[in-house]
Amino acid sequence: MFIKGCSKRIGLAVALLLLMVGSVRAQLTQNLTISPKALSLGNAVTADPPGIMAIQYNPAGLTQLEGRQFEVNLLGAYLDVDADFIAPPGYNVFGIDGLGTDPMTGKQADPVANTHSHTNTANIYIPGIGIQKLPAPIGVLPTGGFSIQNPGSKLTFANAFYVPMFANFSRKNTDPARYEPQNVAIQRVTYLSPTVAYKINDHWSVGLGIHFSDQALAIDQWMRAPNMLLGVAQVLQNAFDCKSGNEPLQPWIALCGGNVGPWDDIGTMHLNLQQTISPSYDFGVMWTPTSWFSWGANYESSSAMNLTGTYELDYTKDWSGFWQSVNSSVFGAIGAAILSLPSGVPREAGNVSVKLDYPQHFQTGISVKVHPRLTVNFDVSWTDYSSWDYLHLKFDRNLEFLSAARILSPTLVTKNTLDFPLGFTDVWNYGIGFTFHASSRLDLRMGVERRDSVIPKDKRSVMAPFGGADLWGVGMGYRWDKDTQIDMSLSYLESNEYIPANTSCNVNCTSITNIIYNPYAGLDVKTRLRAVLAGLTFRTKF
Repeated sequence: MFIKGCSKRIGLAVALLLLMVGSVRAQLTQNLTISPKALSLGNAVTADPPGIMAIQYNPAGLTQLEGRQFEVNLLGAYLDVDADFIAPPGYNVFGIDGLGTDPMTGKQADPVANTHSHTNTANIYIPGIGIQKLPAPIGVLPTGGFSIQNPGSKLTFANAFYVPMFANFSRKNTDPARYEPQNVAIQRVTYLSPTVAYKINDHWSVGLGIHFSDQALAIDQWMRAPNMLLGVAQVLQNAFDCKSGNEPLQPWIALCGGNVGPWDDIGTMHLNLQQTISPSYDFGVMWTPTSWFSWGANYESSSAMNLTGTYELDYTKDWSGFWQSVNSSVFGAIGAAILSLPSGVPREAGNVSVKLDYPQHFQTGISVKVHPRLTVNFDVSWTDYSSWDYLHLKFDRNLEFLSAARILSPTLVTKNTLDFPLGFTDVWNYGIGFTFHASSRLDLRMGVERRDSVIPKDKRSVMAPFGGADLWGVGMGYRWDKDTQIDMSLSYLESNEYIPANTSCNVNCTSITNIIYNPYAGLDVKTRLRAVLAGLTFRTKF
């Protein structure tokens, strides 16, 4: 009877392995900063919830926690983000003689030179302060929570503090990737998650949690606009011999107030947005018909967000001076009045808001004990990232840069709004995890999660170097005593992307209308992201 039962379980495990041959989609940053046990099992834990962090993965699993328990998680992360900008053979981005090669590719005399960008500096967003760089390449993120189940009760109450979304890094001022961007923080912190789980009977449990989170979006970025019109402006400045200080066509037209061109900096942009109360809910169910099989499912609701905050635009002296000079001439003043061209202010600042949905998520999976010493977990999940079609920014006043940009991109830009196209897609992912029960106190774990990018090929960028990747994890769980559990994990993830010139209009398109936003127009771009994650969980009764 035992052999027959094991044969059925092994057959089911083999079927699960065969399912892994298919191609599915996942997104990179999800479930990377929550639970060491989940990371070591490829995030396949819906039917085998990881302690108190079941609040996120499947709140029905909280019924397995007896008595009063608290949990502390420490997750250390090392991040490497690289990018290369390469002028392809025959590079002549605008077809205009005299412009040379983008300095981002190295020496202008060498049309196939490239410049390398590298950072391993992570940062953290502190509410009320903003982006703060972490002092060392390895950042440590503490999370934790507690649960209460009174003796004989079918109810379990729990609460946890954790970080479901974290995509933060910083670059140096001289880094060639500083235009997309220099510093970024896309961070969601769940600071309050009251959850209740109910054990219906020996086989069924359900759970429901209300999550209150702080969502932050902060960006520090240098700006430039390699566009044909600025290429023409540079050629005209060269023809006018602006370096001599003369204005040969004054007072009719003046173009020598400042050097502008497709490779010159326009200025810097600083965005700091936040929503301190962003609610959502989780509902989970768990079915355990036998001692060797369990099934679980969890649904996390979406959360409609309206992030608010401040912006600062600091323009270079050349950019401001150029437009001040143009407006001082006869034809420039007429053109500025008709087309609402920039006047040349050195700085703009004010309030800004962004509407964005935190996407809904569904995950389901099984856990099968195929042998007394081996358990196999398998999960599939779906995330509604198609809701991230555009990033809609609304400013509290008309902006000079937008006034110029809307002439070329009227469908994306008005005088006080900017729609940044994201075009994200819905994703499916799967993960599989293995637990070897070495003894009654020691479990050894290994898992892999197949992940692909939510970003379509024509929307890729340096800001989000998140392509296809596999998340590999190993770990262990040790029962220290009857009340104390310790889990450890070590995970590795790598993503490589190649974006040929003119294939993504969020980074390297060259059309005259591609001004929002293509800072590396005409260049081949290669990105590489590597992450090493080490986690420790300590859970005990109190």
